[in-house]
Amino acid sequence: MIEAPQSFVTQQECDKIAFQNGFRRTHGEVDGWRRFGSTTAQGSIWLAYEDAGSWVLAVDHAGVMAEIGFERAEVDGPGVAQFRFISLPALYAAMPRLYELAVSLPDAPLQEFLHRTKGMPKTTEAERLVVQRVGQNIFRDRLIDYWQGRCPLTGITDRALLRASHIIPWKECSSDAERLDVHNGLLLSALWDAAFDRGLVTFDDSGRPEFSPTLSVSAADELRWANPISLTDKHRERLAHHRSKIFKVTK
Repeated sequence: MIEAPQSFVTQQECDKIAFQNGFRRTHGEVDGWRRFGSTTAQGSIWLAYEDAGSWVLAVDHAGVMAEIGFERAEVDGPGVAQFRFISLPALYAAMPRLYELAVSLPDAPLQEFLHRTKGMPKTTEAERLVVQRVGQNIFRDRLIDYWQGRCPLTGITDRALLRASHIIPWKECSSDAERLDVHNGLLLSALWDAAFDRGLVTFDDSGRPEFSPTLSVSAADELRWANPISLTDKHRERLAHHRSKIFKVTK
């Protein structure tokens, strides 16, 4: 059973968990569920405590629900999905990933771009390049959030060596929404990014690399990797474009 109304201690714990993980806008409590929002992340979350000692999280963002990777709980509550955690430390451990997804899915980067470029002149080529750079910086920041600050192939976490790689190139995207969608990007180390951008390597639907026959054996040997990339269907759709339009299949 959900504790309703929440005790003072439960309220304090909920506030602390939410505030420390980017959800600093409190929207009150209904039926034991304390609701929070964010100025940087889309959607709301709810936190509640069960008298059996578990903590429950609810989300209202379908995109977050699809990728969060937590097991859903059978509990009546707000939002589109609820998740149960057996302890407070377990909930704390889950919250950073929730926020990383919430600031990058599905159109939060686009809304941030529109807000930051509102009123910026776009008449000259130089002015348009400034606006484009704002978008590219937002895209990189959100990819870092989404991929948890590491190249999924190599595990490299040095930011100076990480590149925001568009799957469908920026200039070929049909809209700003497509350009800024994190599912149109991979966070790759610099060498992998260069090879991917030039069509010397691509990835199959399981996230494993495929090397172009135009790539030398010695260069391919230097493109070391530890794990396949964990892909969603949205990534796979765009990688199909990369394989057919960008990847070099002949010498």
